[in-house]
Amino acid sequence: MQIDFHHGVTYVVARLAGFEQPEAETIAYAAQYVDDATSAGTVYFDNKALYHRISSAHKMLDPRNAEELANHQVWLPFHFLPGNDQQPAGADIRGSFIKKIVCAPDSPVARDMVALAIEQQDRPYALHRLGVTMHVYADTWAHQGFAGVLHKINEVEHAEETSNSGVFGSILGDWLRDILDDAIPPLGHGRANVFPDMPFLTWQYRNGSGHKIERNNTRDFVTAADKLCIAMKRYRLGDPKARVKGLEREDKSRIRSLFLQFKEKDGEKRHQDWLKAIADGEFSFGRERISYAARGKHSWKAKALGISYDMRVQTYKKDFLNSDWKLFHDAVQAHRFVMLHDVLPRYGICAA
Repeated sequence: MQIDFHHGVTYVVARLAGFEQPEAETIAYAAQYVDDATSAGTVYFDNKALYHRISSAHKMLDPRNAEELANHQVWLPFHFLPGNDQQPAGADIRGSFIKKIVCAPDSPVARDMVALAIEQQDRPYALHRLGVTMHVYADTWAHQGFAGVLHKINEVEHAEETSNSGVFGSILGDWLRDILDDAIPPLGHGRANVFPDMPFLTWQYRNGSGHKIERNNTRDFVTAADKLCIAMKRYRLGDPKARVKGLEREDKSRIRSLFLQFKEKDGEKRHQDWLKAIADGEFSFGRERISYAARGKHSWKAKALGISYDMRVQTYKKDFLNSDWKLFHDAVQAHRFVMLHDVLPRYGICAA
């Protein structure tokens, strides 16, 4: 998924789940920032304080993608959550390791991840971690069938649109073949380009195992939004098993309608459409204005450090420890540790 869902839709769903605007903005910003936090390393301050952060994303052509450890530490816990073939912890799954780490929608692994975020909300970075969790959870629908490692299972052949979006000037498969070359590795859905991330698209392809796969992104994205609503309602109740309903029918219908209405290849353009819909009062919580800036003076990083790019020595600000940027990076470190060392081992998955 792209910024239109991770920020715009996540914000809408958080508000519909009962969060107030400031809380919803924190959740939505954190959810999107998972894709934008590509820098790692230690921040050195002028008062000799230090802060070490990790990255939660790599760009598709980042040379780090050729490193197995980097893939296991970034793509698996943050973008292509292993689905364990949709089987519960302890199940005996026949086949190779790759079968266990292929992403699957709303898998038992994903539900365990959500439950832990709900149970461990006494941390100062709890809302930021909820946003991170919602990013990973939503991506289990968009990234289903792909794995966060370099493997032939991620190959995509004969991709074609089966809906009539009008967005592509020629057959989807022809366009795909034109832009694909050996520079795009079989990592995640890199070979499928952005097609799994387009909410309006219905398409099909043949995967690396030779199986024909049919995808209805609109249906999957609506289901994801509904499940995120349930998860966030449970978070507010502090009970990962609370019996709650998802989206109200009218709001759910409106979300589906907007998925189909905003037909743009560019996720940034779709994001602006969502921000306008929110400002225009398209949802039951009324008119609200929100924004997102990964870089620049309005970004979390600039507010925490005084500047949004890295310097050899940063000026330490007295409110750094409580800044959203620092709390986000606390959250991604907590999330990665819990997933790689607590949750995945329950399923017999040793990832790092």
